Amino acid sequence: MACQQLLQLGRDAAHHIREECDDLQTSSLLGCGPALVSLLSRQASVLMRLDSADASSGDLVMKRLEDILSISYSKFYCFLFKDLPVHWRQLYTDASILKFHVLLLRAATAADPGQSTILLDEAVISELVRTLDLALILAGAAGEQRGRLWIGRALDLLRDVWTSAQPEQAGDLRISAKTAKIDAKGDDPSPLEDLRFSAISFSDFQPFTPPVKSPIPRCPALSVEAFQAYMDSPTDLTLGPEPLIFTDLVDEWPARTTHPWHNPSYLLSKTFGGHRLVPVEIGRSYVDEGWGQKLITFGTLLRDYIDPSLSPDQAPAERQIGYLAQHPLLSQLPALRDDIRVPDLCYTSPPPHPTDPGKDQPEVDEPMLNAWFGPPGTITPLHNDPYHNLLVQVVGSKYVRLYSPLHTEQMQARGKEDGVEMGNTSSLDVGALEGWDQPADQDQQQPNPYKQGSEERVRQAFKDVPFVDCILHPGDTLYIPIGWWHYVRGLSVSFSVSFWWN
Repeated sequence: MACQQLLQLGRDAAHHIREECDDLQTSSLLGCGPALVSLLSRQASVLMRLDSADASSGDLVMKRLEDILSISYSKFYCFLFKDLPVHWRQLYTDASILKFHVLLLRAATAADPGQSTILLDEAVISELVRTLDLALILAGAAGEQRGRLWIGRALDLLRDVWTSAQPEQAGDLRISAKTAKIDAKGDDPSPLEDLRFSAISFSDFQPFTPPVKSPIPRCPALSVEAFQAYMDSPTDLTLGPEPLIFTDLVDEWPARTTHPWHNPSYLLSKTFGGHRLVPVEIGRSYVDEGWGQKLITFGTLLRDYIDPSLSPDQAPAERQIGYLAQHPLLSQLPALRDDIRVPDLCYTSPPPHPTDPGKDQPEVDEPMLNAWFGPPGTITPLHNDPYHNLLVQVVGSKYVRLYSPLHTEQMQARGKEDGVEMGNTSSLDVGALEGWDQPADQDQQQPNPYKQGSEERVRQAFKDVPFVDCILHPGDTLYIPIGWWHYVRGLSVSFSVSFWWN
């Protein structure tokens, strides 16, 4: 049943795409130009008539769709993502939807004749999931008529087909030989060994734990009214509300109870056995030389970066730090979104920025959610955000240090670097200043420059700036008021969710 529903979903999408393209003057794709819109329309028309037996026609359609994807993606480089016209993102999304349907037809062709099945081996599943994830991650699944809703429905049906064909999957979750590193250009995956997750929980090993010197107050969760009063009546009217840790705000989350995110097998079960694509930051910190980003499968993230025990043949010195950081993972994976609840505290009315009204943002309709998932040693450098934030620690532990907006001048903010505005990020390396780390790209045989000459004066001056700090444990929620500078360090395997609101 799910097989036929999935195929029909693709046929319906082709029909609607062709209709919209043919009515160009009212089409949301108008800005792409008549040539590209006509090319997309022709591929949709062919797919409306195509059945699983027409393999050669499907190959021609696939080539044209790849051309459309390449052209539309090239336009992404012409704009900052926030300025990227929606029509280019929708063109990429619609072409991805049609490509997904072609891949399905090929899989149906490979199945036994006369059976209502789709042959979903590891390679096919990987390509199907990758196609839709690229539309989600790169193009934001743009399009009111299809977009994110269509992709979500397609992935739900695909999972039904996949699990029904592999009943043993629920009890035998693994990163398969085809779950490999993939980039946006579609490079072929490299072979990987089959890896089984038998661990009940991620390791809680902490290679290094900084001392807490000025603890942030901890308390049970406040009611909405009490939290509003806390923000409205600060001790220091100039500063506004200060950081606070709630110890039991998320105790009832499924992610902490019945659907435990500390269990690798559970996370695999919600990511097509690790086939879902995620963007990962490679390197210690986004301000370090050599830092980069790439798209990899969730299974590769677990195996190569999160859990070292899965790659015993890889020497520790060879292992890079990989961090899924500030990514709307829960929008991409609604199954995980169901495991959390937006705290009621996010529906309060917090005060504006205490020192710089220019940093205040337009009011958001709903809290903005981001996920943070990484191994020990991940670092988010000292920075501030233009929203109030509830940072929930779901798995593992993190060290967080905060400086008030009243000390912004001492934070030595960066400016524009290579055309990117970095004014919300400090040029000071907290770990190096404290002696916990070598400065970025500093040879370990060389002396710490922060302990020499003028740099020593910088270090001493910075040490005189008051701060508060804490270690967040599983179940803790840290309130970070708008404008507060904060440095975050992963101490163990760590999974956090942040809620921005104003």
